[in-house]
Amino acid sequence: MNAYPPFLDLPALAGARGSVQLPGSKSISNRTLLLAALAEGDTEIHDLLDSDDVQRMLDALSRLGVTVDAQGAQRIRVQGCGGRFPNREADLFLGNAGTAFRPLTAALAVAGGRYRLSGVPRMHERPIGDLVDGLRQIGADVRYLGQEGFPPLQLGPADITVREPIRVRGDVSSQFLTALLMALPLTGRGAVIEVVGELISRPYVEITLNLMRRFGVDVGREGWTRFVVPAGAGYRSPGHIHVEGDASSASYFLAAGAIGGGPVRVLGVGKASIQGDVKFADALAQLGARVATGDNWIEARAPRSGRLRAFDLDLNHIPDAAMTLAVTALFADGPCRLRNIASWRVKETDRLAAMAAELRKVGAVVEEGMDYLRIAPPAAFVPGAAIDTYDDHRIAMCFALVALAGVPVRINDPGCVAKTFPDFFARFAQISVAAAADTVIAIDGPSASGKGTVAREVARRLGFAFLDSGALYRLVALKALRSGVDPTDDARASALARALECAFEDERILLDGEDVSGVLRTEQVSAAASRVAALPSVRHALLERQRAFRGGAGLVADGRDMGSVVFPDAALKVYLTATPEERAARRYKQLMGKGIDATLGPLLQDINERDARDAARAVAPLRRCDDAKLLDTTGLTVEQAVQQVLDWYRQR
Repeated sequence: MNAYPPFLDLPALAGARGSVQLPGSKSISNRTLLLAALAEGDTEIHDLLDSDDVQRMLDALSRLGVTVDAQGAQRIRVQGCGGRFPNREADLFLGNAGTAFRPLTAALAVAGGRYRLSGVPRMHERPIGDLVDGLRQIGADVRYLGQEGFPPLQLGPADITVREPIRVRGDVSSQFLTALLMALPLTGRGAVIEVVGELISRPYVEITLNLMRRFGVDVGREGWTRFVVPAGAGYRSPGHIHVEGDASSASYFLAAGAIGGGPVRVLGVGKASIQGDVKFADALAQLGARVATGDNWIEARAPRSGRLRAFDLDLNHIPDAAMTLAVTALFADGPCRLRNIASWRVKETDRLAAMAAELRKVGAVVEEGMDYLRIAPPAAFVPGAAIDTYDDHRIAMCFALVALAGVPVRINDPGCVAKTFPDFFARFAQISVAAAADTVIAIDGPSASGKGTVAREVARRLGFAFLDSGALYRLVALKALRSGVDPTDDARASALARALECAFEDERILLDGEDVSGVLRTEQVSAAASRVAALPSVRHALLERQRAFRGGAGLVADGRDMGSVVFPDAALKVYLTATPEERAARRYKQLMGKGIDATLGPLLQDINERDARDAARAVAPLRRCDDAKLLDTTGLTVEQAVQQVLDWYRQR
């Protein structure tokens, strides 16, 4: 979450197309982790979601003495404890992770031991009384440490006895039923659960039953009112298990395809999915979107008529994905109604109230009921609306779709997406098509003016891609050094440039699949890069490669000829500078911070000499474009420089 700024400005978008590999499902990830911990034998889990909620479960299992070993990217091995946690006392902090808090409460209450479970303030506002009542019916020792009916909780050892059917309400959260179902096999006795009232979010209970079956416990079901856990049941590891892509997260990209033309394809869920939220695709089809489905993918594109139809839908079965439909309603051809969504009020925030408030900000007319929303699309979208996210990941993600109306939108506290989808905005940028006039910001300037630092931060604030053109020349230089090619050999160096296999992943730069971020800054590579960059054929070979970075949500390009040659039509050109003395002081501070001895006098001399060489270069000399904004950063902080560039961009 620290990687995100306080807010993220998404640019006006002209459409959406492409494909996205989904992260693992949160619901499946946390259920699988707990079942693996409770089972006999070791379980290797593949494609586990890397997110805040899953980390809370992993931290809790570690505190309970469960051994979890990383086996590689998104693959871990859990050593099962056979239903009895090694540590019989623990204090567990579970953040705002309901998929960790509710099942752990039940499992620990039944397994026995002394445990304290707490979370963030919002978690302490989310009801848990129905689950506690169900556990107390079988003799569990569960006590409230604060307000009755809400966390935090204190659990103690108890004599668990199952005689009568356990009665639990189903109309507040399906997680109460899920927690009891997962915990009862630990008793070793048969048990019956009777659901009082309508069971909401039934597809999530289906996920629970499916996963329990994978771990050797087959629960009988009579409709949605009675569940039978067989006597003598116990969890056994399946050995290996794969986590499906998150169907709830798929909804944002499928909606983008339906709104923004498409096609947009999500990979990781499809016909074979055990998640109920795949039915979001069916809802889109009812709105007129063109939807196609394979075993492990779903694709959506806009209706042939261009406009989505208004709808009136009962969305009790897909409450999380229904939030995406609330924003999709902004693009419909008339007022829309979302019904039977009362469970929104006890989620990460009161989602009914929050969604109503934020939809109004973008120009919609919204009627909020106890269990419904009626949304009339805006006559005209409000540009630049600042969306509050209430520390709720799904609000942040679904409101990114507003940019597809061709207006910029600000997402406050974008880091809340770490709960389930840490790199959501990067993935969203991959399928976004920016409005043509808003595509590129070109930033140039002399050495040590701060252009790289400022450009990278501007890209992060706007959700744009970042191009460090200097790194491309360094990559060619490094490839030449490793291949025994003279960096001044125009023909051979340009051939390396054309065939360069490289990638930019956040702070990492990859060459032939290897992270070379550190070696690119060595003196040997820097010297070779200066010679390579002077070769006309190399510059020509890299021209189209640099232009290929254009697209997605937008691009901030840092480099000598970005505004003059590569992107002459850039939406904004900025020339950063500072006095030689200021730049020398910055270089001195940078070197000393790395433990490298330096002296200001020689650094200042080097800065002046380099400026003279750069200005006199035959190829891409250092100069300010006539239409570039001049920004003297002398005496400015990085934040002040970044803010000025952002202000210029928004003033356009």
